[in-house]
Amino acid sequence: MRSLWTATTGMSAQNLNLDVIANNLANVSTSGFKKSRADFQDLLYQIMKVPGSPTSADTKSPTGIQVGLGVKPAAVTKVFTEGDIVQTQNTLDIAIEGQGFFQVLLPDGNTAYTRAGTLKLDGDGRVTTSDGYPIQPEIVIPEDARDITIGETGVVSAVLGNDATSTELGNIDLVDFINEAGLVAVGRNLFRETEASGAAVIGTPGTEGLGTLLQGYIENSNVNLVEELTQMITTQRSYEINSKVITTSDEMMQTVTNMA
Repeated sequence: MRSLWTATTGMSAQNLNLDVIANNLANVSTSGFKKSRADFQDLLYQIMKVPGSPTSADTKSPTGIQVGLGVKPAAVTKVFTEGDIVQTQNTLDIAIEGQGFFQVLLPDGNTAYTRAGTLKLDGDGRVTTSDGYPIQPEIVIPEDARDITIGETGVVSAVLGNDATSTELGNIDLVDFINEAGLVAVGRNLFRETEASGAAVIGTPGTEGLGTLLQGYIENSNVNLVEELTQMITTQRSYEINSKVITTSDEMMQTVTNMA
């Protein structure tokens, strides 16, 4: 019976959907996290009667008979809407208000990208992520620096030693992509460039469509709890309905067996 295998694909699809929802909910408090959405598409159809086939010498079938064979996952897409921006008053917390990503240098020499602006200082005074990966271009804060300021356009400055005026220490650049959804998530709040995302376009915050920087703020996860819980209930009910189809198909086959 086709319904057995069709309902099986439905259960598998809803299981994947629940996995995506669970990951979203698990990261509801992760700074800079971007939620995912599972997209599905129907499978091939068994055509028992072609639409438009002749039904008589003068008439044709207006619809035909096409029986679907189920569903399959098409994509799991990252949704890059901006999360809520909250104040922390921490000097090295930086939120991106608008488009853009920070550049991060990985231990293997490659570059990754992140929206999580919970930055730290390492033992050498470099500005890094929570994992100690330095941001690019590299910013080094001298040991005697005080009153560190990060401007909207990425200019980092501080008052050094006994100086009365601040000294510029460097600039934080942002990057953007033609297709953000084409980035591959590698964990640790990081993304890697792919052919689908297009090449990274580097620019100054506040120019060429890039967002501005807000010092003392962080961007929260863009997961909407109410939306995810609603999706979870819908997924659960869809899974139950598909399992009911399998049970019904089994009962129908049992009826036929008892008639033999």
